[in-house]
Amino acid sequence: MLSTVAVAAAQPLTLDPATGQVGLADRGEYWYDRSGQVTVDTTTQVSETEWRQTRTDRIYRVRGGTALWVRFQLAEPDDSQRWYLEVPYSGVDRVTLYAQDKAGRWVPRSAGDQIPVASWPVPHRHPVLPLALTPGAAQQFYVRIENPHTFGAPFVFISERELLRQEQRTALILGIYFGLAGLSVMLALVAAMSTRDTAFLWYGLTVTLMGLAQASVTGVAGLHLWPEWAWWNDAATLVLPVTSLGVLLWLLSAVVSLPQRLMRLHRLLSILSLICLLCAATILLVDTAWRVRLMVPTMLLGIACAMGVVAWAATRGDRYAGWLMAGMVPLAVGSAFPLSRAAGLLPVGFWTTHGAQLGIAIALPVMLTVLFARSQDRRENIRRIHGLGRIDPATGLINGDVFLERLRRLIARSKRLHHQSVVLLLDIANIGQIERNFDRRSAEEMPLQVAGRLLSSARDIDSVARLSDHRFGILIEGPVTPDDAAAAGAKVVARCLMPFDGKPLEWVAQVRVAQTLVPGPGAAEEVLEKLEGLLASIPPDSKRAVFTLK
Repeated sequence: MLSTVAVAAAQPLTLDPATGQVGLADRGEYWYDRSGQVTVDTTTQVSETEWRQTRTDRIYRVRGGTALWVRFQLAEPDDSQRWYLEVPYSGVDRVTLYAQDKAGRWVPRSAGDQIPVASWPVPHRHPVLPLALTPGAAQQFYVRIENPHTFGAPFVFISERELLRQEQRTALILGIYFGLAGLSVMLALVAAMSTRDTAFLWYGLTVTLMGLAQASVTGVAGLHLWPEWAWWNDAATLVLPVTSLGVLLWLLSAVVSLPQRLMRLHRLLSILSLICLLCAATILLVDTAWRVRLMVPTMLLGIACAMGVVAWAATRGDRYAGWLMAGMVPLAVGSAFPLSRAAGLLPVGFWTTHGAQLGIAIALPVMLTVLFARSQDRRENIRRIHGLGRIDPATGLINGDVFLERLRRLIARSKRLHHQSVVLLLDIANIGQIERNFDRRSAEEMPLQVAGRLLSSARDIDSVARLSDHRFGILIEGPVTPDDAAAAGAKVVARCLMPFDGKPLEWVAQVRVAQTLVPGPGAAEEVLEKLEGLLASIPPDSKRAVFTLK
């Protein structure tokens, strides 16, 4: 078995232009340089028994100060295509490809986070190194990997045509993602200015940091944003995710109104957010070998606390926490893959590279929708608070002050247009009887039901007001004929005497109505005073329901 493995690894791997892409799989051999001092010229002194066969999805336990060596043989049938070694892992410190020139000297080509992307042989999102091949002849290559933690990226040999095709597809996918992030930020800024809600600013900052973090993880940032800053390109893949998580915790606290619900929990979440920011700053200062050890636990703790806070708010009756949880779950699941890769549990693959992006793409619109719905509720509440001076809070009808103001305008308008309008005051006369026959709660409910009846029967141009606990006022806009004016009170009485759904037939409102035409003698205050006096003069045992003021 061992001899078969050795033979398979020693055989050259033929690069077929028709296929355009092939992985190294088990066709190479690897060896750990524990000292980190071995050069390509001295690798020939390494015993053949120390070389091991490569394997698909293998995770290599590289550490700071050590190096991983991989060797393989390649052959191409013709020179119709240029070939490259692709290492699809933007976070690797350094990848050096050694190939012999015509004089037999080993020529290095390097790429990785320790080198500015602008200085790579092929500036790209991740290391892509050109292969110098001679058609029909097998050639030996060595690759040296330096990384402060585990390395689990595949080795892919890809033709120039296939590389361009894949880049176009990847650019489309990444363009959609970053376009969505940019649109979300713009909408958040516009909403923050129009609503003066700081939660939108936190959302915009969170999305911006998440976008930069994903741009760093995918290599887009190193290629386009900071191609000359190797030190920052190396640290950004760990610093930006932790920073964005810290800001996300502040956002969640604002969305679920944590300061108003439980200040102690808000302070704990604020402390955790500051810990995330301090961790991000510490990552810039410590040795590279410690960066992942700081980043992974902090991210796991932060995500767990974020999910816990949203779940806590949902159990406390937050109307939007359930939707927020629906957006957070894909984000948490998607983030688990890159964190597992950083911890050395999973090799580099589609999900470890793009899992967080997919989760964020789902979470962003959900969170933005929740913010808009929350902002709408806040504006509605503020509008109601501001309207308490003009609206009865129990029924939503206008109050006595507004009713008097509208009556003045009604009288002035009727005089100007030379027509008549109607003013009605009505009292619920059987509240005491309802309380005796049923209960106090039924007596308290009766005015609310009457208010609904009056409002549903009024026209859009009419006004219905609650003047006291059991008294209501109605303004019927003219022109009104004398017959219609005489029948107005009777219609209101008949409407109130109709049975209510789900209530006994005896549970009805017996009302007494005082009505008059305007304009008439006297101002608005005098009209109301006379109507109130008319209602007060009605005997308690009167069988009449409608009284007209002449």
